[in-house]
Amino acid sequence: MKRENNLLFKLSEWFMNFSVTNMCWFIFNLPIVILVINILFTEESDHVLRVSLLLIVSTPFMFFPATTAMFALAREWILNQEQDSLIKTYLRFYKENYKKSVFGGFIITGMWVIWIVNFYYVKDVSTILMFAVLILGLVLYVFTIHFFSVSVHYQEKLLILIRNAFLLTVGSPVLFFVILITNGLLFYISLNGFIMFVPFFTGSLIAFISFSAFYRLYLNVMEKK
Repeated sequence: MKRENNLLFKLSEWFMNFSVTNMCWFIFNLPIVILVINILFTEESDHVLRVSLLLIVSTPFMFFPATTAMFALAREWILNQEQDSLIKTYLRFYKENYKKSVFGGFIITGMWVIWIVNFYYVKDVSTILMFAVLILGLVLYVFTIHFFSVSVHYQEKLLILIRNAFLLTVGSPVLFFVILITNGLLFYISLNGFIMFVPFFTGSLIAFISFSAFYRLYLNVMEKK
């Protein structure tokens, strides 16, 4: 009975960690969500363009600091570090990493804008080119995830963090596919019948699984030194 109670307590604790952290992340990104919904359900091209520009400008200031704070909390769980309340810890990480996250966000958002423009122009030109750009999009996605992991684990300058994220992306095929497959499954589950996963679990599960995979590789590298 005691073992069952301990297991139940542990499960409820993890449930609370994931759900509260994800809700904080979702609330901070609510303007981004509204802008994306606006783009998806608007047919007027002028309105889509205006909203898209607003989304591009907003993303570094909102999405990147909020996601970095979520990854920082996931790191705390994996390293078994003591925390205050989840919300206070999330806000602390949000403030501590805000400046670095925003500058990194400008660079990575710029990369995504270039990718989207390229995809838009090649999708009707050549199927081969379209698939090549799609593959580059997958690489860019994994690179973005790695940026969040390295930025919360290393206290380095921004350009070094970006370089490390790039080296991880191209230098570890196993980690690349682990991130791609697990994240892809979570997106698929969330968007196909479990849409309520998005505000409560999707982001925090992605952060936890992605940082766990990164940290396992980090430990393996440290052991070999």
